[in-house]
Amino acid sequence: MNNFLKNKKTIIGMIHVDPLPGTPKFNGSMSEIIAKAKAEAQLYKNAGIDMLAIENMHDIPYLNKKVGPEIVTAMAVVGYEVKNVTGLRCGIQILAAANKEALGAAQAAGLDFVRAEGFVFAHIADEGFIDGCAGELLRYRRHIGAGDILVLTDVKKKHSSHAVTADVDIVETAHAAEFFLSDGVIVTGVATGTEASLEELRQVKDAVNIPTLVGSGVTLKNVERYLAVADALIVGSYFKYNGNWANGVEIERVKTFMDKVNKLR
Repeated sequence: MNNFLKNKKTIIGMIHVDPLPGTPKFNGSMSEIIAKAKAEAQLYKNAGIDMLAIENMHDIPYLNKKVGPEIVTAMAVVGYEVKNVTGLRCGIQILAAANKEALGAAQAAGLDFVRAEGFVFAHIADEGFIDGCAGELLRYRRHIGAGDILVLTDVKKKHSSHAVTADVDIVETAHAAEFFLSDGVIVTGVATGTEASLEELRQVKDAVNIPTLVGSGVTLKNVERYLAVADALIVGSYFKYNGNWANGVEIERVKTFMDKVNKLR
C-alpha cells in the first residue's frame, strides 16, 4: 500500500457537508448540498490545499454507528463529485463512528482514506458507547477490495470520555492502533477547534512508525509548532469564516495559511 502521508507535511482541508436526507436539519435539496461541497472544494484547490476530506458534521444529533443507506449514498455521491471536480486526494468520515459505511462509500466514490473513530479500545461519546472496530473494519476492507484506501484512526478522540480506558495512555493507544494495522493515528484536543496537546503529539510521533496527524485546533498561529512534529494536519474550523466550523470556507484564510505552510516545508 502507498501510504501517501508519510513525512509529507500534508494539509487536509475539511468540507463539512450540509445536513443530509433524513436528518433534522435537511433542507430538502441534494443538488444544493452537492453544489456547495464542490464550490468549497474548488476554493480549497485554488488556495493551494494539498488534500480534502468530507464529513457529515451538520447531521446533528448523530446516530451511533448505524447510519441509514441514504446517508452513506449521499456521502458517496458528494465525495465522488468533490474528488472529480478538483483532482485532489480526498477522504471521508461518517458520523458517528460509521467507519464501515464510510469505507464502503469511499470505495464506491474512488476516495483515498477514511477517518475512523473507536478503532481500538472503547470510549463514551455524545452518542453513547463506541467499541473497538479494527478487526471488523479491516476484514471488510479486504472483503470489498479496498486495500488502497488508508484507514486513519483517532486516538483518545475529542468529544469523548475516556474514563473506561483511563489506565491506558495515548501512547499505549497509538501503539495498539499501529499493532492493529492502522495506517495513521490522529491526535486531537477535547473538542472541535480545540488545540491538541503538543506534548502528546510528540509522544505519539516518537512511539509509532505510521503517520501521525493533528485533527483539531490548527491555526495560523500554531501551525509552525504542529508542522514541525506531525506528518499531516487536518484543518476545518480555522478555514471557515470567523473560525467557526459551521460557516463556509474563507479563501483568504486558506491562502494565507498555505503561504505560511509552503515557507515552512
